[in-house]
Amino acid sequence: MAKKDERYLNVTLKNESDESGDIIVSFSGIFKMLKKYFLIWIVTAVVAGVLVFTCSAITSGNQNKSLTALISFSYDGIEDGLDPEGNTFDVNTIKNPTVIESALTELGLSVESLEEIRQNISIDGIIPSDAIDKITTYKSVYESASGSSSALSAAQAMLDTSYYPTQFKVTFNYSSTGFDEDEAVDVFNTMLECYRDYFISTYGSNEALGSAVKSIDYTEYDYAEAVDVFDSTLTTLKSYVNDLASEDTTRFRSNSTGYTFSDLSESISTIQSMDLDILSSYITVNNVTKDKDSLITYYQYRIDSLTREKTVAEEKLASIVESIDNYQKDTIMVFGNGTETTDTEYSQYSEEYDTLIKQKISTQTEVSTATQRINYYNQRITALKSKAAGSDTYVEKVEEDLASLSDKVNQLIDDINTTAEEYYENVPFANAYNILVPASGSGAVSFVKRTISSAMVPLVVIEALLVLVYICAAFVLAIINESKKKKALAEAESVEAESESESEEAETDTENTDK
Repeated sequence: MAKKDERYLNVTLKNESDESGDIIVSFSGIFKMLKKYFLIWIVTAVVAGVLVFTCSAITSGNQNKSLTALISFSYDGIEDGLDPEGNTFDVNTIKNPTVIESALTELGLSVESLEEIRQNISIDGIIPSDAIDKITTYKSVYESASGSSSALSAAQAMLDTSYYPTQFKVTFNYSSTGFDEDEAVDVFNTMLECYRDYFISTYGSNEALGSAVKSIDYTEYDYAEAVDVFDSTLTTLKSYVNDLASEDTTRFRSNSTGYTFSDLSESISTIQSMDLDILSSYITVNNVTKDKDSLITYYQYRIDSLTREKTVAEEKLASIVESIDNYQKDTIMVFGNGTETTDTEYSQYSEEYDTLIKQKISTQTEVSTATQRINYYNQRITALKSKAAGSDTYVEKVEEDLASLSDKVNQLIDDINTTAEEYYENVPFANAYNILVPASGSGAVSFVKRTISSAMVPLVVIEALLVLVYICAAFVLAIINESKKKKALAEAESVEAESESESEEAETDTENTDK
């Protein structure tokens, strides 16, 4: 009897409406339920774990179809959000169709996926924490400024401080492109490399200048006109090369061409003074022309045009000279020890005066050049009118020399473009654009680690819920089981009581009968 009482000593659920309705559950009863359904719980937990891990792997697989790279820009102006030319910098040029097409072409892939790639590339600026803290502080100062208007203005000025990122995170989601991971990595990294060439060609070498010059067909002109075309071309190229030479403080020499910008400038001068001048003299002396009358008309047009330019330049020169004559020098006072005799006053020219002098020299050159060209064209008109046109022999010689001159100029243009591109790539823009962290594949081991890591939280939650359900179910089943046992025991006791009552009644009846 003592053992039976011990079983119902631990947990009591009491029915308030009926004292006889108490339900007593022992821990041993709960343990029996746990033991009975332990295998079912293990199977359920394992199945749930596998399902969670599988779903996590699928989700993680989709999420891992994104590649990330880190790039940076370093040149004057980027900290203000400007490009090398001083305009607003648009970082989205990284996914310019030209750049993506170059990458696909380099890898031998179809350009049909170009637009799909472009739409799935996103670029986010990276702002350092100290910059964020500074901007947050400025905002706090602005919000707390409630006194004088000057304090409010100062706070507003601080708030206007902006930060433009110099580092960017570039993300490529290739899930819809049809690339596998290795192909996506190759395309993405090649695109980032191709952007370097795009950046330099856009903001560096003026290759468009050479291309435009090359597109001119000298054979469409008369021989004297073709000489003028070449002269104009060489003058433009020389101006461009001289600008690069003055900008270059390293005396850069190209590894590809072996030239410096000074060498290229000398080459241009040599072609102008030797090849071009000799050919021009030959044409002039021998009156070599395709159409004498048309050439005279052309020269007359050039004289009229140069005369107008000369008139404008002379008026500009007169205005500059007048400004120089009337220019007031800046006065500088040097104070002595307090006496009038020791105070010194002197005048000096400023930067504005120096600018006027440079303008005067430049304008005088324009006037002189126009005068020389007018005299040259007048001499050519006189020679054409006084002499017959050159023979076919002269024509053949001129055409050969023009073809040779064209080859030299085209080769010179190629050398200039190559040297300029190499210069910008290695000197001004050496660190203008950098790929800090290229994209890389995840790998099988890394993928499994990320999948396990992403599955841990939901797996723990699911398993914890299953444990809770398992314990609660065991508890409820134990209650049901004990209730059934109690009910059966009560029914058995009731039957026994009725049986005893009937026995007692029978004994009583027997005793009464005996009496």
